[in-house]
Amino acid sequence: MSTPRAMVACPTCGLEERFSKLADARLRIEEHRAETGHDPAWELGRFAPGVEKMGDEAGVCGVNLDEND
Repeated sequence: MSTPRAMVACPTCGLEERFSKLADARLRIEEHRAETGHDPAWELGRFAPGVEKMGDEAGVCGVNLDEND
C-alpha cells in the first residue's frame, strides 16, 4: 500500500483502518455506519504542500499518519 492518506477509526468498536485513497476511506465509513450503526470518523494524512497551505487557510488540517515521519 502506498502512503496512507486517511485513517478510519470507530471509538465504539475499535475499528482502525488506513487507506491510500480518500474515496476508499469515505466508502468504509458509510459501510461501517450501515453495518453497525456506529459513527466512525477519519483523520486525514499529509497532502502536497499547496493543498496543505490551502487547507490551513480554510481552517482544515490533516495529520501525519506515517509513523516514520
